[in-house]
Amino acid sequence: MQNIIGHEKVIFSFYNAIQNQTLSHAHLLIGEDGIGKSILAHNLALKILNKEEEEKQYADIIHYKNTKKSMGVNEIRELIEEINKKPFEGNKKVIIIYEGQKMTTQAQNAFLKTIEEPPKGVYIIILCENSEAILDTIKSRCQIHKMNMLKEDEMRKYIDNTYPELGEDDIKVMLAFSNGIPGRIDKFLKDSNFNDMRNLILSILKDMNCKDMEYVVKYEEEMMKYKDNYEELLTTMLFLIRDIMIYKEVGEEYSIINKDKIKDISCISKEVSFSKLDKLVNIINDTKYSLDRNTNSAMTLDVMLLNILEV
Repeated sequence: MQNIIGHEKVIFSFYNAIQNQTLSHAHLLIGEDGIGKSILAHNLALKILNKEEEEKQYADIIHYKNTKKSMGVNEIRELIEEINKKPFEGNKKVIIIYEGQKMTTQAQNAFLKTIEEPPKGVYIIILCENSEAILDTIKSRCQIHKMNMLKEDEMRKYIDNTYPELGEDDIKVMLAFSNGIPGRIDKFLKDSNFNDMRNLILSILKDMNCKDMEYVVKYEEEMMKYKDNYEELLTTMLFLIRDIMIYKEVGEEYSIINKDKIKDISCISKEVSFSKLDKLVNIINDTKYSLDRNTNSAMTLDVMLLNILEV
């Protein structure tokens, strides 16, 4: 399989099953955002259909992406309708479902029969970041494949292939930031929205000593833009606080991940004590714990801002 680095066990398992004609009709690919689930799923679909051209669009590979916050029964009914259509070009068809963790309990129950007995020649691959969001009844009817974070040598290979212009210092920064997830490197280097997020976080940290309730009003609306992507928001906050701590201790930028924000990091490091930084880490971890348990996003992020103000 081309353009895939790492995940040998998962690939071998699929390849073996395809070769021996024992491939299950339903699969769960589980791994963090950016780990390479969609690339692997597309390559598997090509293998199942015995196609070669990766860039070509094939009518019998259906990429189902839902842009809403959740995937309900109506969306699943539309998907089932698509699944029941006959293949266009041959006798096989692959359905790739993105962000399977968005499926509601009702949607998963509505999908259960189709997962268990899809039409002949139809293969379903569900991509999922969090297996806890998937019902046991769905899991029991799927082959489950866990995609783990890449090793350092694999990450270096990815960087060499994708960003050959990076020097060793930048590569070390990317390795630290990515934590074995290639997509994080792409986000760091290419995504303007990610840069906007970092700028917002730095502004929040710069202003946290103001002790003014206007602070919460000022930032709550901006924070809510990221409520559906809170894990990335909070992880990025932790990375920036980590950089501030390191710079405050050593006064040099060689170990800093967010090197392009060094001026802001230096400025904040002079204004905030280690004790405050430790408390910030606890606040962010508590916020993540609450949001993981589906508490109200707006209220939880407001509480986080209030707690930051009181540090």
